[in-house]
Amino acid sequence: MRLNVNGQTHEVDVQEDMPLLWVLRDELNYTGPKFGCGIAMCGACTVHIDGVATRSCTLQVGDVDGEVTTIEGLGTPDVQHIVQQAWVEHQVAQCGYCQPGQIMQASSLLDANPEPTDDDIDVAMSGNLCRCATYPRIRAAIHTAAAKMKEA
Repeated sequence: MRLNVNGQTHEVDVQEDMPLLWVLRDELNYTGPKFGCGIAMCGACTVHIDGVATRSCTLQVGDVDGEVTTIEGLGTPDVQHIVQQAWVEHQVAQCGYCQPGQIMQASSLLDANPEPTDDDIDVAMSGNLCRCATYPRIRAAIHTAAAKMKEA
């Protein structure tokens, strides 16, 4: 089966019902998406499918239709994505486990809504859990990223 991840085409020999998360992590060595709950409730496994935030722990690889982007493909090796830059600026990460999923969800939100309100952010990010409770910093970083995107 062919899978396009971060701009590269990969051939994978796996069962079609294997969760995308395990294909990304175990077969292709993309370790940014994390296993959190296995039932699409925590957001640690969030990736983009054609730019839309998607939980990869419950999506069967055979059902993937489109370009997969992981946190590793969001920016470039030399330049972080604007959301990643805002995360650093606001020192969002504590333990860091959930942050790839948080960043992927936030960047998808900003693609769909470049000027989100606090309520918009809360709704969009509500499915991404952070055990360290950095939610106020996450919201601030999203606002900063939105402002910087508007300037660019």
